[in-house]
Amino acid sequence: MNCYLNPSLLEMTKSNGKNALHLAARQGHVEVVKALLDKDPQLARRIDKKGQTALHMAVKGVSGEVVVLLLEADPAIVMLPDKFGNTALHVATRKKRAQIVNTLLRLPETNVNALTRDRKTALDIAEALIFTEETSEIRECLAHYGGVRASELNQPRDELRNTVTQIKKDVHFQLEQTRKTNKNVSGIANDLRRLHREGINNATNSVTVVAVLFATVAFAAIFTVPGGAKENGTAVVVSSLSFKMFFIFNAIALFTSLAVVVVQITLVRGETKTERRVIEVINKLMWLASVCTTVAFISSSYIVVGRHRKWAAILVTVIGGVIMAGVLGSMTYYVMKSRRVRKVRKKEKSSRRSTVNSSWHYSETDSEVKPIYAI
Repeated sequence: MNCYLNPSLLEMTKSNGKNALHLAARQGHVEVVKALLDKDPQLARRIDKKGQTALHMAVKGVSGEVVVLLLEADPAIVMLPDKFGNTALHVATRKKRAQIVNTLLRLPETNVNALTRDRKTALDIAEALIFTEETSEIRECLAHYGGVRASELNQPRDELRNTVTQIKKDVHFQLEQTRKTNKNVSGIANDLRRLHREGINNATNSVTVVAVLFATVAFAAIFTVPGGAKENGTAVVVSSLSFKMFFIFNAIALFTSLAVVVVQITLVRGETKTERRVIEVINKLMWLASVCTTVAFISSSYIVVGRHRKWAAILVTVIGGVIMAGVLGSMTYYVMKSRRVRKVRKKEKSSRRSTVNSSWHYSETDSEVKPIYAI
């Protein structure tokens, strides 16, 4: 044949894209197919306008020998699909070529469960055929090599997809419930803190009012002493034991009450940043007022007891100085200690925030309630 001598004739095709190998394979011409493949083994991969190779054409026929020749030339063509997704196995099954189906399944390259464009396996095609001896043999052969229906092939994947989807929904639901629970707990905690703060403020205000009342009474008593006073301001009964007891305990009551007032105004809780600044100024003024009241009372005590009983005034001065100095010293110590503790905690929280990316974080805002000291 001249085509054996002229390689250009091997590439010639008809209007439908089929070449000489396509035609020879379809007609089952073993010698022609062998001669063409000997000349150019790559002809086995040439496709027509439908995407079909010579193997697609060969499995439509009845020559198993032609099929073997094509597979020996290039075993990988067994899985080449046409434009509809049909491999040689699909075509051979549809054409009821039991022997050729068996030949194709023996190849390791064959995927018995390959899907067409319309998502059908070779077993789906075989089961759709009219029941005959050939179709029965093809079904058995496909089942023997692990052939399954497309629905069975996709079922595990669909089940896995459904399971993953359900897990995602459950996780999302749990996260949403957790978020709502955290929000509710946070709201309850804020309410409890607010109620607790209001209770403390009410108690503080009550104690402060009572302490101021005691201090007022004690300070006024020094000017309205029992038994009256002489023209020079000295008490008439200054030498009696009763007056001495009154004088000393009245001074203790005054200084103790002033100390309570100092403590109460030193540690105050402000709601906002602006309020805290205002209270800090007011606290310092109250400190000044308490000190001035103390000095005024001590000064008046020297007048009331007179020059001959100056020791009583000195005793009152010592008592007042000890109480006020003790309170001032104690408050200063605890204020400095509290500030150091807060500074250390703030550094620890800053270091944790820089190393750990957490959804729960601490932030100091203007609405936070912080202790304020007038020192």
